Amino acid sequence: MLLVAQPVACTAPRHIGETLAMGTEIERGRESFERQAWGDAYAQLSAADKETPLEADDLERLAVAAFLIGKDADSVGVWERAHQARLSGGETTRAARCAFWLGFTLVLKGETARGGAWLARLRRLLDEYQKDCAEEGFFLVAVALQKMDEGEAEAAYATSEEISAIADRFSDPDLVAISRLVRGQALIQLGDTAQGVAWLDEVMISVTSNEVSPLLVGLIYCAVIEAFQAIFDLHRAKEWTAALSHWCESQPDLVPYRGQCLVHRAEIMQLHGAWPDAIEEAKRAGDWLSRPPGHPAVGMAFYQQAELRRLCGEFPEAEEAYRQATRWGRSPQPGLAQLRLAQGQADAAEAAINSALNEAQELTTRSRLLAAYVEILLAANNVPAARSAADELSGIAAKIDAPMLHAMAAHASGSVLLAEGAHRDALTMLRRAWTGWRKLEAPYEAARVRVLVGLAYRSLGDDDTAEMELDAARWVFQQLGAAPDLARVEELSRAEAARPAGGLTAREVQVLALVAKGETNKAIAAELVLSERTVERHVSNIFNKLGVSSRTAATAHAFQHQLI
Repeated sequence: MLLVAQPVACTAPRHIGETLAMGTEIERGRESFERQAWGDAYAQLSAADKETPLEADDLERLAVAAFLIGKDADSVGVWERAHQARLSGGETTRAARCAFWLGFTLVLKGETARGGAWLARLRRLLDEYQKDCAEEGFFLVAVALQKMDEGEAEAAYATSEEISAIADRFSDPDLVAISRLVRGQALIQLGDTAQGVAWLDEVMISVTSNEVSPLLVGLIYCAVIEAFQAIFDLHRAKEWTAALSHWCESQPDLVPYRGQCLVHRAEIMQLHGAWPDAIEEAKRAGDWLSRPPGHPAVGMAFYQQAELRRLCGEFPEAEEAYRQATRWGRSPQPGLAQLRLAQGQADAAEAAINSALNEAQELTTRSRLLAAYVEILLAANNVPAARSAADELSGIAAKIDAPMLHAMAAHASGSVLLAEGAHRDALTMLRRAWTGWRKLEAPYEAARVRVLVGLAYRSLGDDDTAEMELDAARWVFQQLGAAPDLARVEELSRAEAARPAGGLTAREVQVLALVAKGETNKAIAAELVLSERTVERHVSNIFNKLGVSSRTAATAHAFQHQLI
């Protein structure tokens, strides 16, 4: 008996010790979870799970921790186990909520078929349960998001009201926050931007006040940033991006960025002139989003990389990134058309941007295309079409009423006025654009406007001011590494040094040559593909610069000083 009893006596304390150690590991994991030390919580709960399978509550904690540190595949697997544990325990509503998070996170990853299957299971469980519960609201969240994806904003808004009523009835703070998010997004889609923004601000108050679960915080941040970026509300997008960064810094293990907000972060960096950081952020976005099975937003990440490469003059790299964006379903326009223009292929650029505009219906998409369209048309000397495009952009800006859109519209209108020869009107509009870009802290766009301001002053004969404006733009382009724009400014400065007597522009020399041939304004307009009004302005500017008052005197001056 003693021989048998000895091993029993030896193994019993070890078993008790293992049990105590396991209990300690679970307690540590729970404590780490409460401290939002997600990496520790994941490691400790995983270790405990390997020894003895966790129960449902701890499985849910492990699933959340895995998601927050970027282990999405592990998170899905643990959520599935938690779902089964809830079903086995007869906890139908808790099992349904697990099904929601499974479906929701899988859809976020781009696995729509698998995610949809779990959301369908959620619906089946609720139908079988046949009792009023908060999980009905979570199912409606999926319904509302699908309706918005399909462009049915009114139906999504109506569904958000149903979600809100359920959230209030069960005092579920997560559901309250999601209902406000959906309502804000739907209102923006319906064109009620002010009310939509108000609801999104309300959502962010609940987030920053720690009223929602950590699982939702990063997702809400990203959704709100995307919404503000879509309506060109860069101040709010920047503010909430900074808040999200601060939230992340307090939790070093956190991987909260998912979907398009990864790319929008790079866009904000680019706009504010942090191009090296923006390139690295866009690369990180591409790496993260490309992980199997590949997120739909990966095309946006490649497009953002292409844009930065184009602006830096790295044209082959930009071309390849635009191709990658296209492969992932993101239109390469307007960036690819702008690349073709920079490569000297104006006809190809115009054809590409025309095709994109013909297909674009949504206002924010059209506005981005129209800004590039104006630049391309002016390069092709199609001033009347550029005027029409600039007017459409101004109309969109008036409707949406966002500072960035107003700056874009003023920039485009000023460019057209300059091409039309209305130099003083152009200066007024361009100064408005420059002020707008400055307020948005967008150094590159502001510098591009200053180039146009310099050209306007040059056309008015104020060469000193013109050179100062060009020099200011040159300095910004040097700081940013905007090689194509820097080369253009250098070329303009060289052209200034080689300008003919009288300070005429190249276009004015063309007009003067035709005046000297005895052509009428109407004939000159047809020859140079300009409007008669533009030709009249050119002729008036020529008279002013040469100090003459008639076409005959201008012709005599041109031959005497060998201007033509």
